[in-house]
Amino acid sequence: MQLTYVFSELGNGLRRNLSMTVAVIVTIFVSLTLVGMGLLLNAQANKAEDYWGSKLQITVFLCNQNSNTANCVNGEVTPAQKQTIEKTIKGNPEVASYYSESKQKAYDKWKTAYVADDASKQRVYDNINASDFQETYWIQLKNPEQFQGIKSALQGLPGVNTVRDLRGVLKPIYLWMGWMKWGAIGIASFLVIAAILQVGNTIRLAAFARRREIGIMRLVGASSLYIQLPFLMESLVAALVGVALAGGALMAFMWLVIYQTLRPTSNIVAWIDWRDGAWALGWIAIIGLALTLIPTLVMTRKYLKV
Repeated sequence: MQLTYVFSELGNGLRRNLSMTVAVIVTIFVSLTLVGMGLLLNAQANKAEDYWGSKLQITVFLCNQNSNTANCVNGEVTPAQKQTIEKTIKGNPEVASYYSESKQKAYDKWKTAYVADDASKQRVYDNINASDFQETYWIQLKNPEQFQGIKSALQGLPGVNTVRDLRGVLKPIYLWMGWMKWGAIGIASFLVIAAILQVGNTIRLAAFARRREIGIMRLVGASSLYIQLPFLMESLVAALVGVALAGGALMAFMWLVIYQTLRPTSNIVAWIDWRDGAWALGWIAIIGLALTLIPTLVMTRKYLKV
């Protein structure tokens, strides 16, 4: 196989179909950027849910050495009090499941989310340790609308500092994140379809422009791969440029929005990091290559009749 011919045809094809190629690249870029944003929003929602707990959960904070509520007159929760609390949770019909979280685990979560970007915040970070946190029970409800029974049963128990219900606070956040995620993916899906159609149209026009050359190559016995390869290379170039632009947009978003704006100014949740960005980038690279190369293979077999 003469690679010189293949690369020559690649250059000629890109010049002949420059406007169509640019249109394909732009469509791939926009659609993959939206897919990547949807993936990042999904990752952020998972991190938020892991940090805050599900909106269907209530959190029971047990007394520690710093507690001063009426149920914590003896300071740290005792083993007997913990046994009573756990028995109350197990026996309540509103409870689907529950799990406990130690002080150390709560401290580790806090360390992950806390940003010490000045001297005062660094002093807070250095002076807080695991013993300052509270042991907790995270309770999953059978019905999110039925929680008052378990909440009232626990609030008055000795050893219980507070019972927190985050459902009302977190529900709007999860709702908006869900709408943004699925909205981005929904729009991206339409653009992916548009990109596939544009790839097919580009292949059809390119095949028509080269019909005489293709006919001669068939007559002299050129292989199917030899005829298809310039078209595949054109699609690969468009895919790589589109993926590179989308990846650049995602990395710019991570740097400017997450690392320069949200992480330094907000400690309320564990934000997505570069690993999540790399995961989203890997997926859009796979999707970008698939939505160009697969249609190209299908269309070349149809229009070139090889």
